[in-house]
Amino acid sequence: MPDAAAEPGTAAARAAAEEKSAFSHPAVDPDGTAAYGDHPDQVIDFYAPRGTGGPGGAAPVVVVLHGGAWRAPYDRRHLGPFADFLARRGFAVANVEYRRGAQGAGAEGVAAGGGAVGPVAGRWPDTFDDVAAALDALPALVRQQLPQADARRVVLTGHSAGGHLALWAAARHVLPADAPWRLDRPAPLRGVVALAPIADFEVADELDVCGGAARQLLGGSESFAERRPYADPALLLPTGIATTLVQGRADLDVPQAVAEAYADAAAKAGEVVGVTLLEDVGHFPLIDPAADACAVVAEEIAQLAW
Repeated sequence: MPDAAAEPGTAAARAAAEEKSAFSHPAVDPDGTAAYGDHPDQVIDFYAPRGTGGPGGAAPVVVVLHGGAWRAPYDRRHLGPFADFLARRGFAVANVEYRRGAQGAGAEGVAAGGGAVGPVAGRWPDTFDDVAAALDALPALVRQQLPQADARRVVLTGHSAGGHLALWAAARHVLPADAPWRLDRPAPLRGVVALAPIADFEVADELDVCGGAARQLLGGSESFAERRPYADPALLLPTGIATTLVQGRADLDVPQAVAEAYADAAAKAGEVVGVTLLEDVGHFPLIDPAADACAVVAEEIAQLAW
């Protein structure tokens, strides 16, 4: 995490204050939880729409994928206040859990903002198995858990590592032919809004984003190059699915260069990806209901969902 002891007014101190604000909100219990598999982490929390943020009718579904560098200490619960924020704007929300790096997995890990915590990032292939399974199970679970929602209008969003997973999930139809998660056709999505996503693994690795989390996610140096075509969103283009990246210019955890690299890769593949850059905004305001940036995120989702 950013150094909270940094001198007031420095970039690190501002980042620490932003993180503190984002994690200061009381937990918000979901309206329901359902399993999409047998593992304890294979669950989805559902938040029913509480507001009338759209033009009326059945509420669109926003699927939320949490960040935390794919590491064990960070689970879906820290996004409960964000999910509730979206529900109060009229969305039905599905907050997905998935398997992450195991505590004591044999290599020192680094938390989302840089502090050593122990576990490595993610599990190969379990993290990807779970996200694919969750999205495949979602239509039936939405009908059961959120009868007031329209399962035909789905927007994927995710923060940081979750932003990576949202982009990846929307690109399953362009995975290599031998990928177990490949779909025969594009997923029926209205679009993707990726928040400070770890969207280009080559650039993220060069910048040592989250302590080398992308390389760890793919199993380490020996398998990084081999597995990138199956996992790196920047290599899975074009998707044909409307995509917007929301990025703070002052982000110290996942720098702007990572989002720009993905947008450049999309352009080279003949696809236009929207990039919304927010001045004087770091990593965490994008999911902080108390921050103006969070309202921008909700508006970007609304533009695709309604």
